Amino acid sequence: MATIDKYFPGLDGVIASETAISFLDVEREKIIIKGNDLIDLSKDKEYIDIVNLLLEGSLPSTIDKVKLEEKLSSNYDVPSELFNILQLLPKQTHPMDGLRTGISVLSGYDENIDNRSLNKERAYQLLGQLPTITVNSYRIINEQQPVYPQKDLSYSANFLYMITGENPTELEAKIFDRSLLLYSEHEMPNSTFTARVIASTQSDIYGALTGAVASLKGNLHGGANEAVMYMLNEAKTVEEFEDILREKLLKKEKIMGFGHRVYMKKMDPRALMMKESLKQLCDKKGDYMLLEMCEAGEKIMVQEKGLYPNLDYYAAPVYWMLGIPIPLYTPIFFSARTVGLCAHVIEQHENNRLFRPRVNYIGEQYV
Repeated sequence: MATIDKYFPGLDGVIASETAISFLDVEREKIIIKGNDLIDLSKDKEYIDIVNLLLEGSLPSTIDKVKLEEKLSSNYDVPSELFNILQLLPKQTHPMDGLRTGISVLSGYDENIDNRSLNKERAYQLLGQLPTITVNSYRIINEQQPVYPQKDLSYSANFLYMITGENPTELEAKIFDRSLLLYSEHEMPNSTFTARVIASTQSDIYGALTGAVASLKGNLHGGANEAVMYMLNEAKTVEEFEDILREKLLKKEKIMGFGHRVYMKKMDPRALMMKESLKQLCDKKGDYMLLEMCEAGEKIMVQEKGLYPNLDYYAAPVYWMLGIPIPLYTPIFFSARTVGLCAHVIEQHENNRLFRPRVNYIGEQYV
C-alpha cells in the first residue's frame, strides 16, 4: 500500500505558505511585521499604525493616522437587524459564538460579496464594526441594552469605553491599545491557517473570518486568556495560587498561559510587554496582588516544567484590571487579530493555490 513520505503531527515545522506579512524570528526574539519588529513598534506606536502597516504596507504619517481614525469611525455602525438576530441566540451562548454569528450576518449585506478586489475596503469596514459586534454580542446575550460607539474617541479608547461604559484614562487607553497591537498579527497560528485554507477555495472574507473565530475560540488557542483569569481568581493570595499550580502539576493537568508551539525555550516577547503593562496598572492602583501571583506562577512553571509565559498569561490580568468581563477576553483577541487575518486572506487570494494535503492511512487493510 502506498504511503506519504513523512507525517508531521499538527503540521509541526511544515511550511504551508509563503508570505510577506509576518515572521516569528525565535532565535533573535523578534516578531517581524512587514520588515518591522512588533515589540519595538509596541513601545511607541499604536494599533492603527499596525493597521496601516498590514493593509497598506507602510507606517502612516500623522495625517494618514487622522484619516485612518476617521475611516474606521465611519464604519462603526452595523445593520440594526444584526442586533435583532443576536437577540434570538440562547442566553448560554458564548460571546465568541455571538461574534461568529454577527460576522456571518454581515455577509448578507454585501451586494458585491464575490468581488475579491474589494477586500481591502472590507477589511476597514470589518475593523470598524468588530468592536460594536464584539461588545454588543456579549451585552445582548446577557440581556443588556446595546451600547453605541463614541466617535469622538480614538479607536482603542472607544472600544474600551464600549466595554466598561466609562471613558478610559489615558493610561488605560494606552495599555488596552498596546494589547490590541500585540494581538494584531502572529504569522501562522491555527486561526490564520484556517482563514487561509477557507480563502484558498475562493470563498469570501466573511467566511474566512467566521472559520477563524471558531478556531480561535478553543482554549489551546485564543481561549487560553479566559482560562488563565479563571485560574487566577481561584486564589486570594500568592501562596494559594502557588498551591493551585502545584496541585495541577501533580495531577498532570494542562496549565493555560504557558508554553507555545513556536516559543519553546524562551518567553513570548509579547508577554514581557504585557507584564510591563500589568505593573503600570498595579502602580496606578496601588494593588500588586495579581502581578505577584503571576510572577510566582511564572517561576514555578519555569523551574518545574521549563515552560514560559505566553501573551495570554499576562494579558488576562491586564484585562481584569481594566474592568473587562472575562468572557470578552477572546472576542477582543479576535477583534485585534482581524487586521492580520484580513491581510492574510487578501494575500492568499492574490497568489492562490487550493490547500489539499494528503494523509497516512492507518485503517483496516484492503486487498
